Amino acid sequence: MERTLVLLLLSLAVAQSFSHQRGLIFNLDNGELCLQSAQCKSNCCHRTSGLSLARCTNKAIEFEECSPKSLYGVYYKCPCEQGLTCEADNSLVGSITNTNYGICQDPRNSSK
Repeated sequence: MERTLVLLLLSLAVAQSFSHQRGLIFNLDNGELCLQSAQCKSNCCHRTSGLSLARCTNKAIEFEECSPKSLYGVYYKCPCEQGLTCEADNSLVGSITNTNYGICQDPRNSSK
């Protein structure tokens, strides 16, 4: 019983030491290659063109270009940080033609 407890405690200590390291598939840092935004710590997998490799990057801040959240999970313009809204073309045509970009705005400062 004591050996089992010691082995359990050692394995927990080892697991805890690895939990703060970067991931290979998830928990990716900015600049690392990604296939889906869910893999990134920042929750934005960004590509500059249709032929470029996607990399994790920060979400858009206030007054930066943005894209509405997408089911695809890879963006040409990242969605806004939490608390901001992306005032963009939300039409189906905008989504298909990849022209649904907008600007991140704080809804509390909106003049509507």
